[in-house]
Amino acid sequence: MAPKLYRRCICCQRFAPRDEFWRVVRVRTEEPNISIQLDRGMGRSAYICQSASCLQQAHKKNRLGRSLRTQVPPEIFTQLEMRLNTNPLILQP
Repeated sequence: MAPKLYRRCICCQRFAPRDEFWRVVRVRTEEPNISIQLDRGMGRSAYICQSASCLQQAHKKNRLGRSLRTQVPPEIFTQLEMRLNTNPLILQP
């Protein structure tokens, strides 16, 4: 049995198995183009808790943009908010 992979939230610094986080990935498609994807792809990635407080903090303090070292489009935050509303997970940071 393979060991669980642990990651740290960029907002609350909670250390937990990778399955409990959302993964946001910076993917370089062509040399000048950079795209941001959710949950898949190879490239620089950041992990964020599936909680409203961490999502709000990541958006307000630009934690996601600083961690990925690029500008994060507002559509990514909209998609994460929709995920939060459809599958609310109560976590205590």
